[in-house]
Amino acid sequence: MITSVALPQLSLLKRCPIAAAVEALSIADGIEARGAIFTRREVVDFILDLVGYTNDKPLYQRRVLEPSFGNGDFLLPVIERLLASWKNSSKEEDPVTALGGSLRAVELHRDSFARTRQDVIGFLRQNGLNMKAAVALVDQWLVRGDFLLASLPETFDTVVGNPPYVRQELIPDVLMTEYRSRYSTIYDRADLYVPFIERSLLSLSEGGHLGFICADRWMKNRYGGRLRQLVADRFHLKMFVDMVDTPAFTSDVSAYPAITVVSREKSGPTRIAYRPTIGREALSKLSTSLRAKGLPKKGSAVRELAGVTSGSEPWFLGSCDQRALVRRLEVMFPTLEEAGSKVGIGVATGADKVFIGPFEYLDVEPDRKVPLVMTRDVLSGTVMWRGFGVINPFSDGGGLVNLKDYPRLKRYLQRHKSEIVKRHCAQKAPANWYRTIDRITPSLTKKPKLLIPDIKGAAHIVYEDGSLYPHHNLYYITSDGWDLKALQAVLLSEITKLFVSTYSTKMRGGYLRFQAQYLRRIRVPHWKSVSRDMRLALIRAAETQDLAACNRAAFALYNLTKDERATIGGNGE
Repeated sequence: MITSVALPQLSLLKRCPIAAAVEALSIADGIEARGAIFTRREVVDFILDLVGYTNDKPLYQRRVLEPSFGNGDFLLPVIERLLASWKNSSKEEDPVTALGGSLRAVELHRDSFARTRQDVIGFLRQNGLNMKAAVALVDQWLVRGDFLLASLPETFDTVVGNPPYVRQELIPDVLMTEYRSRYSTIYDRADLYVPFIERSLLSLSEGGHLGFICADRWMKNRYGGRLRQLVADRFHLKMFVDMVDTPAFTSDVSAYPAITVVSREKSGPTRIAYRPTIGREALSKLSTSLRAKGLPKKGSAVRELAGVTSGSEPWFLGSCDQRALVRRLEVMFPTLEEAGSKVGIGVATGADKVFIGPFEYLDVEPDRKVPLVMTRDVLSGTVMWRGFGVINPFSDGGGLVNLKDYPRLKRYLQRHKSEIVKRHCAQKAPANWYRTIDRITPSLTKKPKLLIPDIKGAAHIVYEDGSLYPHHNLYYITSDGWDLKALQAVLLSEITKLFVSTYSTKMRGGYLRFQAQYLRRIRVPHWKSVSRDMRLALIRAAETQDLAACNRAAFALYNLTKDERATIGGNGE
């Protein structure tokens, strides 16, 4: 029997940095620090239906896990169904004996645990259990601790919930190191929900089901590669429901949510639905369709795709025709960087109010600042520089300059030192307190480049002639292989949107992230293989900013068929 995890004693906290870090997280304030997002009841019921946790089954004979129960959004409906299933049976068995092993639910946050524990006791009392039985069940069911570290030796038939969405930067280093030693899926900048999914999957019994609502970034982003491989090798991505732009939560959040049902069984086709209406009747109908033995040939909101889980590579969950086109282009053409271009991101400072300002008025030596292009400078589709610059603390060789050699720079930075040293990069390396987060390479300023804002509904590609340094909200492309004007036309076409939408997660409003990792997925022919007439057509289209002309030239460049053009919005033209 597992009982509630006790708080570490002060002496233990002093001896054990990991325990101290866990305890610090357990009392953290704020939704961001806790990664807490609360799910609407209709959505919870929908997920429980999808994983088969329904009253008509002997739920008291099964085991269910909730890895981060928070305010009880999943926990209380689970208990409600569990009690109903038990009461529907003809058995008069003692509830503690009958139900004690049916549920485990974990929560780290101390106050959330205490509040929800009382709510569960109250709910059990309302459903006819005496106080002694209610407390005994709660003490068996609820575990206060870190799910990623807690001792949970059982396997479970069902795992459901909304795992915490917490960035690595908010986790103490000693604890993050411990997580990495335990969970192979933590890679690059993976958020905390990734190891939550890993442990939950590995806790499933044979034939068991996991149903989570969480960010879907792991299915496409680089950091999700190891988790994708795990699912592809050992599990079945059974259902995927895109919940972007739906009111799935009780508050307005900027996450990119999806409902994912994964089963511990042989892999097979994935059933997919997009952005359902949030209401009991609509979700109940959709649940029936998703779980049906067969799908209607026409008029169904549910699609079925085979071969979605292609190992560690990003997973395609969109149109079959678009997926086929992307695969064809990937076979036939090299990536942007293989074709002689470079994709990068502009400089992040960590303290823009200090490092960035009107170029003429930045009181440092002239060679210690570079003119800066920012997102607002390119909103029109061309560069309209507003006159800002960024201070450059790096030498041409790449290391930080000696402040003794630059008295004006030294005075300026010293005036703002109290703000600069607060940054994570400064605290991590105190001797380098005045560095920007990213190294500044002044030679980039003089290179012609294409500038791409991060978040857009469609490709927004701006040519810059080699006068400005990009800010961190801008991605850039330089090229020794392609004419940048011709490349601009290709990137303004629907071809770019096809690749980015295939690999990027969508934000609210259907906006895409035009980030480096997605831009690097774009395929282009080698410049030397492009005919003179095609080169001229591309350049003319870019210079006139005629998107229809960009599409026509790009579609011809890739020799797209009429059907392929129609697939990506070309209307067959």
